Amino acid sequence: EDILLLNANAVKEILTKVDRKILTAALKGTSEQLKNHMLQAMSQRGADMLREDMEALGPIKIREVEAAQQQIIAVIRQLESEGTISLKGAVGEQYVL
Repeated sequence: EDILLLNANAVKEILTKVDRKILTAALKGTSEQLKNHMLQAMSQRGADMLREDMEALGPIKIREVEAAQQQIIAVIRQLESEGTISLKGAVGEQYVL
């Protein structure tokens, strides 16, 4: 859900690194808000194709969805460690006043 706090450029960077099958499975088990956030970073044609892929996938086991989501999280962490994207402030950092 922290992906919702990323800007479109960061989401596009993630999408270029994640395999389409993994993305399809991971998004199948997420909220509509998160799906829309990811799809908005794609071309209209790409987003339509991904929606069709999700519908065609049919029922999928929760553990497969979670495994796909973990792979995406690993990609995000790698991109952050490389300095390509930044999650600073996006992961609910707390401040002391």
